[in-house]
Amino acid sequence: MLQNAQQLLAESVSTGLGVEIKTAIAAFIVGVVVGITGMGGGALMTPALIFLGVGDAAKVVTADLTAAAVYKTGGAVVHWREGSPDFRLAGWLIAGSVPFALLGPYLIGWVAPDADIDDTLKLCIGFALLFAASTYALRLYIQLRHRASGRYEGVGDPVIKPLPTILVGALGGLLVGITSVGSGSVIMIALLMLYPTLSAVKLVGTDLVQAVPLVLAAALSNIALHGLEWSIVIPLTIGSVPGCILGAKIAPRVRQTYIRRGIIVVLTMSGFALLDKSGWAPLGAGEDETHPILTAIVGLVTLLLVPLVWGLLRKTVGLPMFGNPTVEEIEDPEAAAQHEREQNVL
Repeated sequence: MLQNAQQLLAESVSTGLGVEIKTAIAAFIVGVVVGITGMGGGALMTPALIFLGVGDAAKVVTADLTAAAVYKTGGAVVHWREGSPDFRLAGWLIAGSVPFALLGPYLIGWVAPDADIDDTLKLCIGFALLFAASTYALRLYIQLRHRASGRYEGVGDPVIKPLPTILVGALGGLLVGITSVGSGSVIMIALLMLYPTLSAVKLVGTDLVQAVPLVLAAALSNIALHGLEWSIVIPLTIGSVPGCILGAKIAPRVRQTYIRRGIIVVLTMSGFALLDKSGWAPLGAGEDETHPILTAIVGLVTLLLVPLVWGLLRKTVGLPMFGNPTVEEIEDPEAAAQHEREQNVL
């Protein structure tokens, strides 16, 4: 009996350490991508942890939000010191996002009290990931149009539109409170559409400042409802922080075009796979019957179509299908100006 007990203890410790190591490695990889691209980690981290099997969807969402509250605070402090955020704009966003972030986790139980919470959350996260992929692509297109029209010139402080801004915050808060996805991708695209003259630096700074109370409120609400798994949160934080730092350091030497294209493919595949795993009726699947080949086909089609569609969109605004300006130059006007200066020197 003593031998059986020792074997059981060893297996439990081994399994626990395995989960923690997997979580830390996944967090580090996602952190590197976030550091390189500046994209929010929730859309990448949440599905990664679900597919790794570190916990059910509710525990993963709660842990991801808790870790995000830590590393987003660091980024917000940096931008705060540099004076890049628009605090009035961030304030209106927070007024809408925080109440709905607190409400979001409870809404699932009220709307579908008899539904399986894990499958329902996977379904919500799946749709949120597809939405995030779409909004990310739309964000690049809007910035492409701005770049082609020269609208980045004469960038100034925008005139605040309180009601639309509060509504954007409310939508983002609800999405983040339920799925942990959207604090960056969804809110940033809405800000670009509402405030086209907002500079790239102010856009990122404002988004980070408003994201801190948003994810903190969502984390507290999810903790109150689902509890907190420190065995997920601690390795998640340990892995993501150095990953973000490393990604930020190597970002200038990495060709981001391919990484950003890969992010759209991964978000699309992850969203489709979670819909499949949740047993979404049109796919007719579930935990015991999924369609991995169909998911792979969706990823392959997305991989092939993204550069073709991007090239056609470039042509609609008078740019060549491929070449300059690159995605990095479109998202960062200063990089484009630097490239133009280098070309003039040559």
